[in-house]
Amino acid sequence: MTAAAMKFTHVDCGECPIRHRAVCARCDGDELDRLNEVKYYRSFQAGQTVVWSGDQMDFVASVVSGIATLTQTMEDGRRQMVGLLLPSDFVGRPGRDTAAYDVVATTDLVMCCFRKKPFEELIRTMPNVSQRLLEMTLDELDAAREWMLLLGRKTAREKIASLIAIIARRDASLKLHENNENVVVDLPLTREAMSEYLGLTLETVSRQISALRKDGIIQIQGKRHITIPAFDRLLEEAADDSDGGYLV
Repeated sequence: MTAAAMKFTHVDCGECPIRHRAVCARCDGDELDRLNEVKYYRSFQAGQTVVWSGDQMDFVASVVSGIATLTQTMEDGRRQMVGLLLPSDFVGRPGRDTAAYDVVATTDLVMCCFRKKPFEELIRTMPNVSQRLLEMTLDELDAAREWMLLLGRKTAREKIASLIAIIARRDASLKLHENNENVVVDLPLTREAMSEYLGLTLETVSRQISALRKDGIIQIQGKRHITIPAFDRLLEEAADDSDGGYLV
């Protein structure tokens, strides 16, 4: 077991860092006790496969820390990354026995898992969980539609800015951070992974990140530690016409 996983071996649900965004966000004390009876933690090292597409899945889970990718392989062997799993995202689907995608840990990953059959029985009598699952499913649908726009219509610079904004928004929502100035985030993806996810070459990703840094949109320490001096400016570079508020 990794050191990251050991931190969560006996964690109380009330102290969980993703509690306010996870599938159990609306649960009261009695409901948390019932979930705790079927809960366990699993850890995966960066690069390790959580589950292969088509495999039997005997658990569902929330990502506690780290990042995973959802990947689909076509018949000719080509692979396409179709989604990211960030902290508080839900993995697996009640009522479905097999995995729809390959799930691979991009960084060291800790997941709060629930045995699938007991979880399916619990949600029938726990409306707070089933309602939260519906909300998360609709959020996932909105995110998929946003990603279709990003991949289909945005320029390389806009794609990079959008990805940084998405990760920064999620990080801020987990930390309940509301300041739009000097937002600090560690990118969980290598530039190679970013290029695969965004459909760009590695050279293009590196060039656009350097351009955003040169123009003062982001500041970089090391390879992945990023400071965003003004989040609104990053959203402008991402061609985002929202009000700049963080996703919650």
